[in-house]
This record gives sequence, structure tokens and C-alpha cells, in this order.
Amino acid sequence: MFTCLIKYVVDFEKLEEFEEYATTWMRLVRRYGGKHHGYFLPSKGSFDVPSSSFSFPDLGKCGPKNISVALFSFESVEKYEIYKRKVKDDDECKHITERVKQNPCFISYERTFLQPLLPDNNLPLKTFDF
Repeated sequence: MFTCLIKYVVDFEKLEEFEEYATTWMRLVRRYGGKHHGYFLPSKGSFDVPSSSFSFPDLGKCGPKNISVALFSFESVEKYEIYKRKVKDDDECKHITERVKQNPCFISYERTFLQPLLPDNNLPLKTFDF
């Protein structure tokens, strides 16, 4: 299994549109064989958050407030490649992609592939070459 982390710089003025985009992609990943772990959105309101320098005062700092992340996993690279082929022909994918091209709700994104280290997992981890 491997996990994809996508980090978005979102447009605060278009958080509602970003939520629609995120909801659509959660469905699409599940529809084509993946497990979506959710999107984690910036707060819409203001609230007190703990200091980010809690454990390592000399290293910790507050991150930007316009970041959203998504995490989803596939059992294998082969299943991820099948997902990529199938999803590009999906009408819902085409619709949300065109909608974001016409009215962007995020400024940029970065995609990182990770190997999960999970608690209580007795299965040996596989390393994938990307």
C-alpha cells in the first residue's frame, strides 16, 4: 500500500467551491479502487490554536493558514495506474476539472507519495519505486 498526500494552497474566497471539488474527488478515488482518508481544510472561523513550537521550541513555527491537504491510498502502483486511466474518462471528473479550470478554487498544489507506517499493523511494509 502507498498513500498520496496532496497539499493545496487554497483561495480563501472560494472555500465553498473547494469543498465541492474535494467531495467529488473523495467519491472518484473510492469509485475507482482507492481509499480516501479525507481532506483537511483551513478553518473558516477564528479560534485559538496551540503553539506549534510545543515539542521543539527552537524548530516549530506556525504554518500558513491557507493550506488544505488530502490523503488517499491504493493497494499497489498497478491499481493506482488503473484508477488514473479510468478516472480521466469519468463524466464527474471531467465536470469538476472543467469547473476548476474556469473558476480556480486553489492557487497551487504539490503531490507526494508516501509509504504508511501504521499502528497495529502486523503486515510487512512494501517499498514502492515511483
